[in-house]
Amino acid sequence: MMQVIGLCRFSYPAIGGFQVGHETTEERMAYLWAEDRLEERFRLLETMALPCLRAQTDPDFDLILLIGDAFPKHHRDRLHDLTADMPQVQIVAEAPRNSREMSKQLLNQARHDPSQPCMQFRHDDDDAVAVDFVGKMRQAVRDTQGLVSKHRMVGFDWNQGYVAEVGAQGISATQMYRPYYVAALGTYIEGGCAMTIHNFMHERIPQFMPCVTFSDADMFVRTHNGYNDSRQKKVKDVPVEPCR
Repeated sequence: MMQVIGLCRFSYPAIGGFQVGHETTEERMAYLWAEDRLEERFRLLETMALPCLRAQTDPDFDLILLIGDAFPKHHRDRLHDLTADMPQVQIVAEAPRNSREMSKQLLNQARHDPSQPCMQFRHDDDDAVAVDFVGKMRQAVRDTQGLVSKHRMVGFDWNQGYVAEVGAQGISATQMYRPYYVAALGTYIEGGCAMTIHNFMHERIPQFMPCVTFSDADMFVRTHNGYNDSRQKKVKDVPVEPCR
């Protein structure tokens, strides 16, 4: 069966790659690993990002969970406890490096047999995907054999989902259309090709490979919270309504 590999970076102090700027790596680690920030990230990881993967209808996938090599021990222990029942998860601790280069290296190292094709996806620690996401990726490749046989890489995008705000009063959300978002986006990669899903910014994937879009089902939940890196600049508010 074709290998499916996901990568989730959990407060990894990469060099570059953040919209929130810091002068030094030490300042970045202090920001990322501040207790109040990490408490929110852990809550979202525990309630959003991990449950959907734990419940996948096709559980045959690998997930790399990337952390910094100096990640505080009590937080590392908590992360191990949260994923102890998920054999798919491998927690990898690495020193700060360029985010894209680090991600590309880890994805290629995770391939069981680089001569065989694989599917790859990115997973943010505060988002969720539908419980049949892995299964749908595999089915999409089977349904497009004529296409994937002619290309090194093919993108598969599910562009319907929800944006949600999670707080003490519950969840508020609204339905949204978002093409080529991080969640519910996968790539097919042929055997012998060292390219990865992290070679490209997610919004620009259609510039570099043919893509197949699916709009028939809600496939992701994107959370807006206090520490979204992509929302630290001025962005348009998304109105949400309480879920009942």
